Amino acid sequence: MGLPDTVWAFETNPENMTKDDIKQVVLDIIADIAPDESLAAVKPEVRLRDQLSLDSMDFLDIVMELRKKHGIEVPEADYVQLASLDSCANYLLPKFQAKGK
Repeated sequence: MGLPDTVWAFETNPENMTKDDIKQVVLDIIADIAPDESLAAVKPEVRLRDQLSLDSMDFLDIVMELRKKHGIEVPEADYVQLASLDSCANYLLPKFQAKGK
């Protein structure tokens, strides 16, 4: 059995990703690096560090996983853009879309 269509679509065509897809990518990364965190009630507009027990090393792990798994580079000066799920989606969407072109 193949992957669900939504996963296949953005894994092979990053330009098709939506902001919701990107939020899920970020949540999946957080689930991998902080498996004890409950992500069900994460509010997209609230800073992740205000909702979850993420330290600076966890945050760096998120940035490194974006690069390793998705080829997305986030310069240190832009780290503030990854504060909440909403800001992650707004910042990362054009980066994913650019990968597909």
